[in-house]
Amino acid sequence: MSNECKVDCGRRRLVAATAAVGGVGALAALVPFVSSLLPSERAKAAGAPVEVDISKLESGQMMTVEWRGKPVWIINRTKDMLETLPKLDGEMADPKSEKKMQPDYAKNETRSIKPEIMVVVGICTHLGCSPSSKFKKGAEEGMAADWMGGFLCPCHGSTFDFAGRVYKSKPAPDNLEVPPHYYMAEGRILIGEDKKGA
Repeated sequence: MSNECKVDCGRRRLVAATAAVGGVGALAALVPFVSSLLPSERAKAAGAPVEVDISKLESGQMMTVEWRGKPVWIINRTKDMLETLPKLDGEMADPKSEKKMQPDYAKNETRSIKPEIMVVVGICTHLGCSPSSKFKKGAEEGMAADWMGGFLCPCHGSTFDFAGRVYKSKPAPDNLEVPPHYYMAEGRILIGEDKKGA
C-alpha cells in the first residue's frame, strides 16, 4: 500500500470518526430540547377530562368545577328557571344558539343534554371575567325590575340567562361556552369529552 493511501485513508477515518462523534453529540443535545417542547404531566392533567358527581346537586343549586383552568358551572335548574327561557328569546343576541358556542347535541332551547342540568364555562365571552349568579327575579343589586334571573358580568355589565345566552346590546359578543360533556351514568358527568371522544 502506498504512503499516499495510508495518509488519505487515515484522514478519511478521522473525518468519519469526528462526524460520528459530532452526530451523537448533536443528537444527545437535541433530545432534552425536543423533550422540553412536549407537554408536562401537569399540562396534560390540566387538559384532561373531569369527572363530576352531580347526584347530590339539588334543584336550584349550582356547583363549580375546574376544567382546563376554567370554571365550569353546573346548575340543576328549577322548573321556574326553565320556564323563563322561551320568554326571553326576543331579548337574546343569539336566541337559537346559531354561533358555535356549544356542541351540536346542546344546540337546543336549554343548551343542554338534559333540560334541567346546565353545564357552561363560567367565563364572559367579552374579556374573560367571571360572571356572578343573580338567581333571584326582580330588582336585585341594581338589576332591572323585570330581571328574570341569570348571570351578571361585573366587569362591563354583560348579562346572561339560565341557558348562558347573552342579552342583546351587551359587550359580550357570544353566549357562554358549553363544553363537550356526556353522562357516564345517572348523576355522573364527564366534562371535556363527548361520546365520540371530541
